[in-house]
Amino acid sequence: MLTTFYLFILKFCAALENFTLNDTLAFLDRGLYRVHQFSKVEMFIFCRPEVSESFHEELIEIEEDLFSSLGFHYKTLDMASGDLGAPAYRKFDVEAWMPGLGRYGEISSASNCRDYQSRRLGIRYRPSEPTPVNPKRGKGNLAPTQFVHTLNATACAVPRMIICLLENYQQEDGSVVIPEPLRPFMGGLGLIVPKSRKG
Repeated sequence: MLTTFYLFILKFCAALENFTLNDTLAFLDRGLYRVHQFSKVEMFIFCRPEVSESFHEELIEIEEDLFSSLGFHYKTLDMASGDLGAPAYRKFDVEAWMPGLGRYGEISSASNCRDYQSRRLGIRYRPSEPTPVNPKRGKGNLAPTQFVHTLNATACAVPRMIICLLENYQQEDGSVVIPEPLRPFMGGLGLIVPKSRKG
């Protein structure tokens, strides 16, 4: 795939199903926290190499703004190289407080894969500005192609978002307060009341 853009930046957001295998420590995190299949909203960016670092920061800010708006207590971790998967050059994890676990649990991550994925997939672009090239190649003044940088980040992993909402907003009587930003999507409802109290 070869694309020529003046400002090569492509941003995508996708709702998708995720399938995963539980690791050897899965028995420590049973229940909704660790499931084999779940829905999530993922963000993707394809960009020029020189701007991938700034877009990585942008993805992290989007995640932090989302969790701040919901009133979560969270922390952002710059992951050590030993904790990175093969594609990631750098990754940040966002962990939120989960009372049921008695600790912070991962709810999101943002990775800069640089050109790892684009090299494997052959995703390149040609800069629009002509640069001096070897005249022996006979390509005139066309700039040489470059591999794009790819980034991805999870905006919302549904099961873990549900855990944070229910456990942090549940009241003593079993009701659950709905955070203000979510109320328009709940028909204006501000409180979920247990069935035993209805009627």
